[in-house]
Amino acid sequence: MSARAYIIAAGGANYGSLREACRRVGVEAEVGDDHAHIAAATHVILPGVGAAAHAMHALRACNLDRVLRSLTQPLLGICLGMQLMFEHSEEGGTEGLGILPGTVQRLPTTPRWPHMGWNQAMLVKPHALFDEITENNWFYFVHGYAAPVTTHTLARTDYGMGFAAAVAHGNVFGVQFHPEKSASAGRRLLRNFFALT
Repeated sequence: MSARAYIIAAGGANYGSLREACRRVGVEAEVGDDHAHIAAATHVILPGVGAAAHAMHALRACNLDRVLRSLTQPLLGICLGMQLMFEHSEEGGTEGLGILPGTVQRLPTTPRWPHMGWNQAMLVKPHALFDEITENNWFYFVHGYAAPVTTHTLARTDYGMGFAAAVAHGNVFGVQFHPEKSASAGRRLLRNFFALT
């Protein structure tokens, strides 16, 4: 694979495990917030762990919000990183990047809040991001907020309510689960992402 990946450092993410997951599929990934390096990358990843407001503040402080909106290469948001791509989040009344329409909502308190553990991503429509991935594959989720199912949804998951497990819009992709913690299915998804142009 000739992909040159760049992982956006927006604070609060476990970059080491994500870099190792990229390495397992043959891609070396750099981590940071350098605008020139982001522009030179073939694929960009926006991970996220923690609170939406804090993450958006970190992106704006480095002008990364503008950089992310202007990217033309494939961009993958993971967990909170995917949520930040939407217009708004109920978590702290946070304004997101606005790349995708909609509001991220708090998951119900039942069966248990937050959603933590293995679950299935049911395909809504075919896409290269899910090549060789079936509904028999399970992914690892850790989140208390989720994006709505819209026309941009590739896969959905049910946990107290239906929500978008994966989205796509042009060069922008997002997954609510953690591919770096999702064993073979996660590796397949990362491999598929790095094959996108």
